[in-house]
Amino acid sequence: MRQRVDKWLWAARFFKTRSLAAAAVDGGRVKWNGQQVKPARELTPGDELDIVAGELRWSVIVRALNAQRRPAPEARLLYEESAESVVRRQQQQEIRRLAPMPGADLKGRPTKKAGRLIRGFNE
Repeated sequence: MRQRVDKWLWAARFFKTRSLAAAAVDGGRVKWNGQQVKPARELTPGDELDIVAGELRWSVIVRALNAQRRPAPEARLLYEESAESVVRRQQQQEIRRLAPMPGADLKGRPTKKAGRLIRGFNE
């Protein structure tokens, strides 16, 4: 059985939509056995993928194929993550937890008070 790279990335829940997965593959953020690929490249179990999604990097081995997007616990059964990839991701998460990006906690529009402060700063 074979499956397209973009469809597998979507089914394995690395990207929210198949078009985002295809854009990542086209942008060179997904490597198959160390080489750049196109979204239509067909995967087979045993293939190695290096995936960059946002700030996170995964190095995984494809274990199974599934044409449908399933819940996250089932999606994790489609791949096996390498030990160094797990350690690298945990270190990145720890760094983000200890030193968050400035403004990462801001959501939505500024309040009236914040708007006055912004206008006062700009004037």
